[in-house]
This record gives sequence, structure tokens and C-alpha cells, in this order.
Amino acid sequence: MNEHLSPLEWSNGVLRLLDQRRLPTEEIWHEYRSFAEVAGAIKDMVVRGAPAIGCTAAYGVALGAREGALFDEVCAALAATRPTAVNLFWAIERMKRVQPRTAEALEREAIQIQEEDIAACRAIGRQGASLLPPGVVLTHCNAGALATGGYGTALGVIRSAIAAGTRLEVFADETRPFLQGARLTAWELQKSNIPVTLITDNMAGHFMSRGAIQSVVVGADRIAANGDTANKIGTFSVAVLAREHHIPFYVAAPRSTIDRALPDGSCIPIEERAAEEVTHLDGRRIAPEVAVCNPAFDVTPARFITALITEAGVCRAPFGESIARLF
Repeated sequence: MNEHLSPLEWSNGVLRLLDQRRLPTEEIWHEYRSFAEVAGAIKDMVVRGAPAIGCTAAYGVALGAREGALFDEVCAALAATRPTAVNLFWAIERMKRVQPRTAEALEREAIQIQEEDIAACRAIGRQGASLLPPGVVLTHCNAGALATGGYGTALGVIRSAIAAGTRLEVFADETRPFLQGARLTAWELQKSNIPVTLITDNMAGHFMSRGAIQSVVVGADRIAANGDTANKIGTFSVAVLAREHHIPFYVAAPRSTIDRALPDGSCIPIEERAAEEVTHLDGRRIAPEVAVCNPAFDVTPARFITALITEAGVCRAPFGESIARLF
């Protein structure tokens, strides 16, 4: 397996990002030398996935220091890019604690954040590997190396389970409307020589009802203190289907994705994205000019989650208590 995929690279004051909008047909890397460019890359989804966004924002702060920009303005610009992924704000707050705020010190901290994220993903994989039974595991969106500093959260669990000898195949939801499952997860798993079958989002119930899926594992963009979890739109539907068919539903995420300041999922801000993501496909209109709703995330209530898999351990219900013990 290719365990060294990463969507971002830092070298000599330059941040390189793999343009995930162009996958799977083109592998294009862009170079960024200013915090404003990095903010644009996060907002436009050149880079996506909560942990990867956090790592990228940290490097954006470091670039701002290299430019001599006002620190608070840099942090505010990066924080305004996307509202749901808590890792973005966690990484910025961590960069704010760096003293002295020299370019060198901030660069070291950003590198440390990425290295710690990769280590956390590998630990998540180890914690969750034994939970997946042999057979087919379903995943939604992309929670792999492309969504993190490297290795992945949900796909990290799958990688680790396979490395430990579990015979697994993956069903990947296409994940409308931005198609992260079709474009990214399928590409990443193919790169890693992991058997993958692509299905549309509305096929999951069909396959579950026929006993074709043995487990589900997804990532998360924000987890409330009670275990309610925000992830890519469509995750809640998958969780309900899994509950109906008695299939374990796991969420894999680092502790930095847990927002203990929010008591439950009703407090999680949900990003609303452009209508064109729904009405257009590959730049071509596929729907008439009508009103469009395009929430990027939904919230899965904790009661539908079998366990949360973190680098520090596996949390089960009651989640309020098990999450508190992690910290």
C-alpha cells in the first residue's frame, strides 16, 4: 500500500498543495507564498478535509509572518475561509500561542502540527484496526491521506486493518454534489492498491439490505461534546441506514476535531456552498435555474454512532463521559 500520500508539502518557505479539484484526471500541484493565497486555496477547496485544512492554515500563518503582515489580520483572514471544520480554528489558536511570533518559530510550529497529525492518523488506524470485520466496509466522502497531513482517519483505519491481516474491500459513496468519494477516495484507494467499488449515494441501503456491507467508517469535521458529529452531507443518511440494518457505524477523527465548547450538534455551524455545485457538473449545467439548497455538512446524532475512534482511544456511549476521559 502507498502509505505516503499527502496533499501538502512545505519546503524553503513555499507551501505546495495538490489541487484536489482536478483529481482524478490531473495531478496538479500549486505553490503558495502568501497567506492570502492560502486562504483562497482553503475557501476554493484546493485543499479540503478538516485535518488538512488545519495544517494548511498553520502554514498560512507562517507565510504571513514571512511577509511581515499583521498577525491578527492573517489569522482573521484564514479563520474566515470555512466555518464548519473545527481543526481550522484549533490550528490558528495553536499558532497564536507561539512565542516569540517570529517567522522561524511559526514555521517550526506549522511543521510540528502536520507531523503530529500524521502520527495521530497512524494511531487512529491502530486503535480502530481490530474493529472492522472482514468483508466490505462503506465510507462516505474522503477521510483519507488527502484529507489530512497524511495517512488518513477513516481510510487510516482501513489501511491499518488490512496491514493487520483483515481481508477488506471498500465501497465508496460518490458523495454528491462535490463528488469527493468518486474523485478522491476511489483515486486514493486505487493508488494504494486497496480494492474499491464506487457506488452512488442512494445505493447504500440497497447493498446493506442484501448483506453486502459489514461495516461503515467515516471521518468528521466537528464533534460536539455529546458525540454528535458533523461530516459531509449524506453521512446522517448512511448512519440511519446502518442502524436499521444492524451494521456498526464508526467515526474516525483526531481529538482536535472534538469541540468540547459545543454541548451538542445543534450548535455546529453548517456551511452553505454555491448553488453551482448542485446545478452544474464539470462546468456544464444539468438543472434548470431554480432555487438551490447546498449545505456542505449534516449532523449525525450520537445515538447512531457505534464508536468514535481517536488517537487516544475508542469512545463508546455514553459519549459525554467517554469523550471527557480523552482529555
